[in-house]
Amino acid sequence: MVNVAATYTVQPAESTPNEILQLSEIDQTKTLIHASTVYFYRLNEDIPHSYALQILKESMSKALVLFYPLAGRLHEIGGGRLELHCNAEGATLVEAESELMIEDYTIQGFVPNEAMRELIPKVEYHATPIHEQPLVLVQLTKFSCGGICLGLGISHILVDGISAMHFVSEWAKIACGEMTGIFPILDRKILRFGEPPSTPKFGHIELTPPPLLVGQSDNMEERKKPTTVAMLKLSKQQVDELKSKANEDTPYKNTIRPYTRYEAVAGHMWRCASKARGHKNEQLTRLHLAVDLRNRIQPPIPKGYFGNAVIRQAAVATAGDLLSNPLAYASSRIRESVEKVTDEYIRSYLLVVNQQDISWLRNFPTEGYSLGSFYGNPNMEITSWTSMSVYEADFGWGDLIHMGPAEMGFDGKSFIIPSREGDGSLMAAFCLQTDHIGTFKQLFYEEI
Repeated sequence: MVNVAATYTVQPAESTPNEILQLSEIDQTKTLIHASTVYFYRLNEDIPHSYALQILKESMSKALVLFYPLAGRLHEIGGGRLELHCNAEGATLVEAESELMIEDYTIQGFVPNEAMRELIPKVEYHATPIHEQPLVLVQLTKFSCGGICLGLGISHILVDGISAMHFVSEWAKIACGEMTGIFPILDRKILRFGEPPSTPKFGHIELTPPPLLVGQSDNMEERKKPTTVAMLKLSKQQVDELKSKANEDTPYKNTIRPYTRYEAVAGHMWRCASKARGHKNEQLTRLHLAVDLRNRIQPPIPKGYFGNAVIRQAAVATAGDLLSNPLAYASSRIRESVEKVTDEYIRSYLLVVNQQDISWLRNFPTEGYSLGSFYGNPNMEITSWTSMSVYEADFGWGDLIHMGPAEMGFDGKSFIIPSREGDGSLMAAFCLQTDHIGTFKQLFYEEI
């Protein structure tokens, strides 16, 4: 469906520092893939596709001066560790065309499925040495209706979602001829705290292998099972109903600070997944959450820090407790896990991962891959984009119709995304085993 017309290497427009950057411990724990997103636009009538491509090339080249580490390459240094060579080798830009129309994706609800994956450049991770893999991959696809899609992949070793959005926002400003806003802070030493304590002060279950299904000794069979992705919308009214439900007068009600819409929606998703999977009462299930450290460590990380400043945290419950108790129970487990992440907890976390060999932390979150931790059945992972400015990618060529994940690589992976309308509604993108997704979709609305 998608035909590649040309492939370009885009290098920084000016000379940039030629240096080796040491990665932070948090960078070192991230997955060896590119985090992929898609941006759909309707081109203004007076802007031809060729001009949009030229805008993209020129602005990208200028953006790579400010964000010059993204033009470099990662190199292995042993023990699963990496270092970043800032050598200006450049990013990859692919020009492509598709016979489809934007409406074809609209009808499907912009579900991140196989058709969506064709809108981002492909990487043969297992066949290409890591020092040959560009850190930024961009594909500009022209549709038969005249609209376009900007498909973007950025190495997760270098950035979290907040930093990725920072790059896209500044890149778009450059494309529009505007002054850049927040300059990136590239020094990874910000996340080094000097001499750490001799032993961790906390258990850090988030760094241990996730629970297995009751009666199974490994997760190899679960890894092989086919998955299906759904994109489900929650209206503002439905979001408010879930929030009210989480704050009903139950033994788990928090009288000091009511549960947030995120805690309510995430708890609802966790419960629906466990029920759809048919878990036994004694089944342990772990919900993995992304927690931003920027204002949780002392001193706080400066605004504009460009790197990973998010760690995975885990809420744990048995399926029996999750389903027999009200929604507030799930929300309380989520809040408890997030509130653990204090300055002291973060320093303890960094001590655990500050080891010579961290290969035990490395994984490829892709369907069917057999190495690394598996976060699927009976577990799940939720990433929330509700606090990020995901719709600020205005390159000056037309209206942004949709922004979202381009792919979801494993069972249990999910996103909570603010809707384009800005009316308080949310989108929930969810990947589950094909045998479970139908029941999940039904429960998702019935149990509000």
